[in-house]
Amino acid sequence: MKNSTKAIKFLESLKIPEGPKAGQALKLAPFQKQFIRGAMEKGINIACLSIGRGNAKTALSSGLALGDLLGEWDSQPRREIIIAARTRDQGRIAFNFVVGFLDSLSDEIREQITVRKSPRLEIEFDGDGGGHIIRVIAADGKSALGTAPTLVIMDERGHWMIEQGDALEAALISGLHKRGGRALIISTSAPDDTHPFSRWLDEPQDGVYIQEHRPSSGLPADDLESLEQANPGAKCGIGADLKTLEREAKRAIARGGSALTSFRLYNRNERVSDANRDVVLTVDEWLACEASNLPPRQGQVVIGVDLGGSASMSAAAFYWPETGRLECVGTFPSNPGLLDRGQRDGVGDRYVEMNRRGELGTLGDQTVPIAAWLSHTMNHVEGQTVAAIIADRFKQAELGEAIQAAGIRSPVIWRGTGWRDGNEDVERFQRAAYDGQVISTPSLLLRSAFADAVVLRDPANNAKLAKGRSRGRIDPVQASVIAVAEGARIMARPLHKGGRMAWG
Repeated sequence: MKNSTKAIKFLESLKIPEGPKAGQALKLAPFQKQFIRGAMEKGINIACLSIGRGNAKTALSSGLALGDLLGEWDSQPRREIIIAARTRDQGRIAFNFVVGFLDSLSDEIREQITVRKSPRLEIEFDGDGGGHIIRVIAADGKSALGTAPTLVIMDERGHWMIEQGDALEAALISGLHKRGGRALIISTSAPDDTHPFSRWLDEPQDGVYIQEHRPSSGLPADDLESLEQANPGAKCGIGADLKTLEREAKRAIARGGSALTSFRLYNRNERVSDANRDVVLTVDEWLACEASNLPPRQGQVVIGVDLGGSASMSAAAFYWPETGRLECVGTFPSNPGLLDRGQRDGVGDRYVEMNRRGELGTLGDQTVPIAAWLSHTMNHVEGQTVAAIIADRFKQAELGEAIQAAGIRSPVIWRGTGWRDGNEDVERFQRAAYDGQVISTPSLLLRSAFADAVVLRDPANNAKLAKGRSRGRIDPVQASVIAVAEGARIMARPLHKGGRMAWG
């Protein structure tokens, strides 16, 4: 019998220790069985599970810890199971689940188990040769040195402190090798793609099983299909049901701010920061700017351009201030391909999907040829009256040369991206968006960029645009901000009403 089959059989012999269904037989959901089979597959020694809060991931891993303690599928002598958490109190949650499961065991087995809550949280089993123990430790790498665990559970790994968490993880995994142990790394999503837990999920390796329940970014918080994707236990009676989640989503949308961000991070399992830092627009505020029917291309158009390097995206935004219409397109070099570039940037096949939607293209080989790209940009609004091209002053030399080479005769306005120009442009863009003067078609390119764009502030509270993560691509936001800001300045200028009065 496979170890995974033994584990499933053991878990379903237990009783639910707490909650509305306390005392009832434990019945595993399909996604839980999937994780157990993947984690216990031959050749796998690290298994990662990312799922929304309330889907019993801690209870599942606690049951596996108890099974390993009792030797249900592991016959090694003196088995050592470590439950690692950010804090002792967090680890106590898993510890209490294990203690609760003890009531499901026979009196004979329970008599051989000792539970200690002081000075450390420990559960010791004297049967099967004795010396088997479950130990709870906090995220301090030094506390794991010298251990040789057969099973390690890293609970809520996505929310450990970076430095301490990395030290603990390294100590635990090095200890696993001594006895051919296995690690279960479970958590809701980390706040960003650079977190070590995100890298476990995004960078597949031999011997690592990955199971991630994370919907696409940029969807409304109350989107039912993606809520179910992040919470597969909802239809199986685990945690909150879908109606409750949908109600909580609408409440979070109404409250906005940190309430909405926290809901996206913990309940929708999205990679968004729960820190109270400024953003240009939240994903939901941007979604309010999208419309299926755009206003016409009427009046003059303002073109904002943001030139990227070999690794960065180049983006152009087109804004008609008279009607509020906004269009945006991005361009990458063709080498590497969009799929490989997306994997490297931690966004999967998102760039390929943007290309399919006509929002992102490729030009050139290792770099985007500037003059050809500018000509392609101008062709996008062929026949339209261009009020001005807005560009970054920092790249004035190379852009100026390319503008001359492409034979472009439109006025060019150079803007800085520091505190002075940046603050004005960001504030004008935000005001236009809030007032309903920015209207775009549903754009995955802009949704993704706004999810990565944050605002930095100096001591005088001036703002400038910045990346929220190192591999984020905010070029479409930068191009849109400077285009809309210039459009707002154009609309704010008084109209010239004609002739002058001559005094005789």
